[in-house]
Amino acid sequence: MTAASKTALQPATIEDLLDREQARFLDTHPRSAAAWEEGRKHFLYGGPSHWMRRWAGGFPVYAASASGAHIRDIDGHDYVDFALGDTGGMCGHAPEAVTRAALRQLQNGTTMMLPTEDSLRVGAELTRRFDLPYWTLTTSATDANRGAIRIARMITGRPKVLVFSGCYHGGVEEAHVEIRDGKVGMRNMIHPNGVDHSAVSRVVEFNDVAALEEALSHGDVACVLTEPLMTNFGMIPVAEGFHTALREITRSTGTVLIIDETHTISSGPGGYTALHGLEPDMLVAGKAIAGGIPAGIFGVSQQMAERLWKIVPMVNPRVRQSAHLGIGGTLAGNALTIATMRAVLEEVLTPANFELMIANATRLADAAWSIIRANSLPWHVTQTGARAEIMFMPNPPRNGADVIAGRRGDLETLLHAFYMNEGILVTPFHTMFLMCPATSPADVDRHTKVFGRFVDLVRGAGVV
Repeated sequence: MTAASKTALQPATIEDLLDREQARFLDTHPRSAAAWEEGRKHFLYGGPSHWMRRWAGGFPVYAASASGAHIRDIDGHDYVDFALGDTGGMCGHAPEAVTRAALRQLQNGTTMMLPTEDSLRVGAELTRRFDLPYWTLTTSATDANRGAIRIARMITGRPKVLVFSGCYHGGVEEAHVEIRDGKVGMRNMIHPNGVDHSAVSRVVEFNDVAALEEALSHGDVACVLTEPLMTNFGMIPVAEGFHTALREITRSTGTVLIIDETHTISSGPGGYTALHGLEPDMLVAGKAIAGGIPAGIFGVSQQMAERLWKIVPMVNPRVRQSAHLGIGGTLAGNALTIATMRAVLEEVLTPANFELMIANATRLADAAWSIIRANSLPWHVTQTGARAEIMFMPNPPRNGADVIAGRRGDLETLLHAFYMNEGILVTPFHTMFLMCPATSPADVDRHTKVFGRFVDLVRGAGVV
């Protein structure tokens, strides 16, 4: 067989391996399979959330219980969970401090549209960690991003949002664009939904200072919305000097800089922003911030707050105030969320726990690197704080175009299916591994053994 013909056969070979893994999964998960069939009768995409259909087994496992870094399904299988709810479970499952705070608040009312004294502690701690003076709570990071964008438009009078190709910022319409084959289009087959993205979005490649400068030179961009390093298209590290240039260009063009730490909060107690001394005008986070209770936050600088207050002043108790910010949600900042968020900030996502989490991420990354190098595989590992990712390409991508050109989605799907059969859960959208405070070195070593078996599988089939 020639090298060319072998390459041509690879996709079919990987499909054969995937078929085998999915058949094994079906055979060992009959109760989950039956539950999925029942769910398809009642839910639009099979499960309570449409994301749940994305698991590579052909259907998801149905969870029975979860504790710490482990999940047990209704078929009786135990999994080491490195997905952790795609960061929503970064505190671990059922952490004692969060459970205790939630139970206490459940007994005292969950939502009253009134502040509680816990909120004072939460606000002070957010300011201390992230070095921004004023905060607003939402029910998700998507809503936090939408709120930050709306405020940026209010104070600048500009219509557009600049994002980087390959980004993901939740259900933010302005971020549903990417560059593919040199053209701007919808990312990941998202429906355009009647939005004229040429009127509301600009998109450039990450780490491209020249493209960023040109895009902001038109004076019509209200804000740049970005992760500190990209995590949702495969982990894309930030180039040296890029953040300095980003901050200088946004300031010189009067553009608001919004940093979305929803994933990169795994870098440390104050996220990537505090660790690297970044200076955003606004900062967004969500998912993990309330221990799995739905929540998002965004903070604003003193300057941004003062500009906003000129448009929508603080409340005058003598005047009936009908104007609002066009954002919110009745359940935003509810007492239950506040109580669990306080527990997370004071007792769970502590410096000591981050040390443990980061040490385990390093342990996983180093072991994966050893296997990759020992087998001369064209793969790499990237780590930021408590998060690591294996990518099936030789070098870390510089931007979304590199990911599009080199990503091996077929191998990623096969890995996910194989891992589920071997008792490892990884978020189905990425090949990223996240540690929680309860993750143990033994959990990491279990992954190392499974990764070794995966390498043996694909090398034995000749697909790498």
